[in-house]
Amino acid sequence: MPDDAAASRAAAEEESAFSHPPVDPDATAPYGDHPDQVIDFYAPRTPTPTATPAPAPVVVVLHGGAWRSRYDRRHLTPFADHLARRGFAVANVEYRRGPATPLVPAQNTGSATPPAGRWPDTFDDVAAALDALPALLRDALPQADARRTVLTGHSAGGHLALWAAARHVLPADAPWRTDRPAPLRGVVALAPIADFTVAEKLGVCEHAALQLLGGEDEFAGRQPYADPALLLPTGIATTLVQGRTDLEVPQAVAESYADAAAKAGEMVGLTLLEDVGHFPLIDPAADACAVVAEEIAQLAW
Repeated sequence: MPDDAAASRAAAEEESAFSHPPVDPDATAPYGDHPDQVIDFYAPRTPTPTATPAPAPVVVVLHGGAWRSRYDRRHLTPFADHLARRGFAVANVEYRRGPATPLVPAQNTGSATPPAGRWPDTFDDVAAALDALPALLRDALPQADARRTVLTGHSAGGHLALWAAARHVLPADAPWRTDRPAPLRGVVALAPIADFTVAEKLGVCEHAALQLLGGEDEFAGRQPYADPALLLPTGIATTLVQGRTDLEVPQAVAESYADAAAKAGEMVGLTLLEDVGHFPLIDPAADACAVVAEEIAQLAW
């Protein structure tokens, strides 16, 4: 259990990250028929707009929230706006999360926590959103340069970013498998739930990974289709950004993914930030968020 000081600091970090008012997008487009199958687009903001703006790199953002329904893309809109103000074209993706009805008690947790994610809907949506993105970008943000796309995500969204970049190494019978790697400049995963085995040992987000895959009876059979640590190497430049004092997704999860990548013959960057917890990575008021933007820029530009 964290001590009182650590818990208080984590609570203050969370409060700061959620204190910013939502920022409305410049455009929204559906990629399916469900209300959650939408992408918000943010045009790059430049200090001196020109009549013919230069093509802007694209950042695709996947929000976190343990794949649970009570967290949607709105809490990440200040972060999306922060990236747009740094000159990126931003696509903030929504996807179906867990139903609102709680488990009583939640599987393997002893608490009535709303279940995490939907199998296979959550994965269907992320795959469909990425597949639809190039065409949607042409209409919503014609100044965007889809050839320079970086995928990022926070927490559960970090997992989805890593997973989306690994679709070409999914098992052959996976419905989301692609024939070739996604045309990405890279992935920047922020405090990602990147290794389900380690996450479950640590009880991350009240065993959200276990719930995402459907519970104990389904976990082992579905893990090869969903766990980024088992989908390596990808051949896509990947960086993890992790706070050392993260109480939500401890750094051991990111370190385990980086170790798995190394064993698979792939070097994954791991940026560990001192005295930083879970939420400063997406908080525009925090120095850690500037580090994240720089990591994205290094891949995009």
